[in-house]
Amino acid sequence: MSLIDALNWRYAVKKMNGQPVEQEKVDKIIAAAHLAPTSSGLQPFKIIVVTNQELKEKIAPIAFNQAQVIDSSHLLIFAANENYTEEGIDEVFDRMNAERGLPLDTTDAYKAQLKGMLLSRTAEENFNHAAHQAYIAFGIAIAEAAVLKVDATPMEGFNGPALDELLGLDKKGLKSVTLLPLGYRDEAGDWLVNLKKVRTPKEEFLIELK
Repeated sequence: MSLIDALNWRYAVKKMNGQPVEQEKVDKIIAAAHLAPTSSGLQPFKIIVVTNQELKEKIAPIAFNQAQVIDSSHLLIFAANENYTEEGIDEVFDRMNAERGLPLDTTDAYKAQLKGMLLSRTAEENFNHAAHQAYIAFGIAIAEAAVLKVDATPMEGFNGPALDELLGLDKKGLKSVTLLPLGYRDEAGDWLVNLKKVRTPKEEFLIELK
């Protein structure tokens, strides 16, 4: 199935049937997100995978009791770094150079330029930047799930600070950005399943400058 076919197949599932998603498929979805492009390769976010049913039930009220949180097989939480640090930037480039068999000082000039830009900004600016990187991976995870015929419902509707406190993310220098429940649609119980997918007409959506 092509990516376009997969995206036409997917929709924001409102009711999942609780059937477990095969771990091999979950691994591929996470691998796709892991391979997502990020600014300067910094990957300033983490993915938390929740399968424990009791924990999902604790998360549900934080996510305004959206049923997919509880009915999902796996709940993916995308959490961005609160800020960039000199040590974190060094770690990324040291690993990059080591794995490429290059001297650690190969990227010193670029790294200094990057630090000068990122470390001069406010924590809020850097968190917003990191969150944008998380969103790129979030979108790629949704696309890979569709290719694998796994339903994935993107969610921004939740209380971030409450979720961060519940999971201890604030102690790890992370803030939750988005939720992605994975599962399979309950075709008998989901009012949205048979409705036509509607998008802005292409001629209104696309602006071509020639």
